[in-house]
Amino acid sequence: MALIRERDGRRLHVKSKLMGESLVGKTFLDSLQVAPQERLFPDVNIVKIGGQSICDRGAKALPAIVKEIVANSKKHKILLTTGGGTRSRHIYSIGLELGMPTGIIAKFGSSVSEQNALLVATLLTPWGGIKIGHDEIIKLSTYFSQGCIPVMHGMPPYDYFALPAPKWRIPIHRTDVGTLIIADLIGARSCIFVKDEKGLYADDPKKNNKASFIAKISVKELLAKHLDDLIIERPCLEILQNSEVLDRIQIINGLEKGNLTKALAGKPVGTIIYK
Repeated sequence: MALIRERDGRRLHVKSKLMGESLVGKTFLDSLQVAPQERLFPDVNIVKIGGQSICDRGAKALPAIVKEIVANSKKHKILLTTGGGTRSRHIYSIGLELGMPTGIIAKFGSSVSEQNALLVATLLTPWGGIKIGHDEIIKLSTYFSQGCIPVMHGMPPYDYFALPAPKWRIPIHRTDVGTLIIADLIGARSCIFVKDEKGLYADDPKKNNKASFIAKISVKELLAKHLDDLIIERPCLEILQNSEVLDRIQIINGLEKGNLTKALAGKPVGTIIYK
């Protein structure tokens, strides 16, 4: 980029289309030409281990998932994230009762999600499990070259800066959102959410055993349904819709042996939500 000098001759500027722009003008943003987003790690699979659905079940669920992760790590590069689960819901309820603002409640959720990341990484230690922070994402190549299985907590790093939602102080951007943001950031090969249900249903199957299962659906179709309940956080739909590098997410039942292996192999197990 060329340098230009102000008319008074006092200052130099880097010449670019962004000079003097507010960055909020719609016409300007529509006219700006940018390069396609670089896919930093297109061979890495993001796998989120649900907090309440998997981590909170302890020995009834985690050892089997760990075993399947280890078996697949020989063939696939896997970055794990973790949810908060029941303990995060407990601290959320206490925070609401005490009048805590959204940012503080989000900080609570981060600490619990990070506990689960430490838990999963510790279980994976014999096979190279390592707990990493958000700012270490750029080191993934180094970790994989050393045979590591990196684990990070899924809560996005908004914390005190969490966006308040209408009539609600529990942060709407939680561990599903954080996982999908990371997948978009690195241009991941896949983004898989490991839950305790087959996938997406038209209603909560735990409360309505007649709820119909949805094996595959587009973001547009799903938004049009205005479902009362979803198996993933609602902002994930908008993130997927706006992503330049992701075209789908997959939701599977981690309590069924082999589902993660199938999903990593690209097989249509569970629910696929596509762009």
